[in-house]
Amino acid sequence: CTDLNVSLREMDSKDYPTALTQIPDSPPLLYCRGTLTPHDDLAIGIVGSRRCSPYGIRNADRLAGSLVRAGFTVVSGLARGIDAAAHRGALNAGGRTIAVLATGVENIYPPEHKKLAQQVMSDGALVSECPLDQKPRRGMFPQRNRIISGLCQGVIIVEATRQSGALHTARHAMEQGREVFALPGPVDSLASEGCHDLIRDGVTLIRNIDDVLEQLGPLTQPTQPDSERTVHHPREMVLNPQETEILNAIATTATAIDEVVRQTQLDPSRILATLTVLEMRRFVRRLPGNMVIRT
Repeated sequence: CTDLNVSLREMDSKDYPTALTQIPDSPPLLYCRGTLTPHDDLAIGIVGSRRCSPYGIRNADRLAGSLVRAGFTVVSGLARGIDAAAHRGALNAGGRTIAVLATGVENIYPPEHKKLAQQVMSDGALVSECPLDQKPRRGMFPQRNRIISGLCQGVIIVEATRQSGALHTARHAMEQGREVFALPGPVDSLASEGCHDLIRDGVTLIRNIDDVLEQLGPLTQPTQPDSERTVHHPREMVLNPQETEILNAIATTATAIDEVVRQTQLDPSRILATLTVLEMRRFVRRLPGNMVIRT
């Protein structure tokens, strides 16, 4: 591990991913090449078929890029097809991405993704519960999928046939209490039959990341993606700097507007205008007595 710069994350250590501690079958030990940061608590998974169409690749790339620009980390499985497109979309947009392997982190599979794996390590991490030299075995891939969903607030399925392994990830996500989203494809596309089945059964249909942010629930505990922000709900990631500053001055208990003015040192008229916008977008609620509360 030392020779390969692999760090070991034990389940009871402080550097173990918080989200994974919330699932029933957390891996007791993670092998990690690259870096995991508190920012990665805000993660969305993107998975789909290995044999995918240009439509699927284009949309996986588009969604991944939009997510990292909004401040999320993109998680996938480094597989051919949709997974690789999601990782590349995140990297090309200058964001972070995590690849969860079904092999050891010393054995990159598929082998043609060794360069992509190096790029992921530079702006994220490769993680696995398998020993360093574990070779690919069929049964390990469905098992690894629970880690993909476990690391995330939600999982997006982009193109999946009815036999696709991506549907295993969707089932794990549902069992773990994560949100599941599906991108619709052409109605006659066999490559999207699995997505259409999910949508028929009640999974959220998405067109863009606005649909994702609208459906995500509040975080189980606030996280700090950087030193200037404390995020209580994933929707807050798309606020502009002034909106973020004002929202961070409002507590989850009643807060006087005069206290918001004192903390932010902004012009009161700008604060009142921004509070109106935040109230319309359901980030805050006005209370009697010139008070507001974070919702």
